[in-house]
Amino acid sequence: MNHLFFKIFSIALSLLFLHQSCFAEEEKSQNPEISKISEAFGHLIGKNIDAVGINFDLEAVVKGLKDASQGKTSPMSEVECIQAISAAQEITYKKQAQDNLKKAEEFLEKNGKEKDIVMLEEGKLQYKIEKQGLENQVKPNFSPLIRYVGRYLDGSIFGKSSEGEVIPLNEDTILCFKKGLVGMKEGEKRILYVHPDLGYGTSGYLPPNSLLIFEVELIKANAPKSLKKSSLSLNPTKDDLPEEIAESDYGLESIR
Repeated sequence: MNHLFFKIFSIALSLLFLHQSCFAEEEKSQNPEISKISEAFGHLIGKNIDAVGINFDLEAVVKGLKDASQGKTSPMSEVECIQAISAAQEITYKKQAQDNLKKAEEFLEKNGKEKDIVMLEEGKLQYKIEKQGLENQVKPNFSPLIRYVGRYLDGSIFGKSSEGEVIPLNEDTILCFKKGLVGMKEGEKRILYVHPDLGYGTSGYLPPNSLLIFEVELIKANAPKSLKKSSLSLNPTKDDLPEEIAESDYGLESIR
């Protein structure tokens, strides 16, 4: 609710600024670029509206802006509006979780029949070796040092390590790494295909029930934990996530 309120507050503040500055005749005469600035600022407002995660009726939004500027009464109180948006978000969230889960399971079923795919857990975790390693295998109690790129099913990147990160397998890390890194050899490159149950499921700040694809390179099988520890914990907060995740435009604000 705090994220939602902040978004709505940002939108309201933006619209107020727009009304007071961008549409003022005096401002137009003083700044001939104001029309272009106003249009660009409208794009910023549109992005904020999209981030709420609801398909708003933009004509009604514009009507509300005009009515507010004329002192007319809103069809809802601010509290009622926030509650209604929250309820709509919940419906959207549940549908997205169902759709993503279906896509994930369909992909894993099909992918499991492809050449060179190894099944670590039926319907849940698969991998493919892109480059063979040499020696020093990862064991269940190790803290491997890896580089990784994390992708969604559509191929877009949600996170990556700019340098090596340590994954303590005997601590609170996501299950796909606890299971998927064991047995890797130093120098090996492996692609993990992860069911939501072994990823983040409906927790955290990623789209709910996302299938995750990790491209992993093992640098060292067992590294000192004093090195850079991974942010890929089991239940991350927004501050724990890689910068690419925390700042992405997807309604991470809408995921509770």
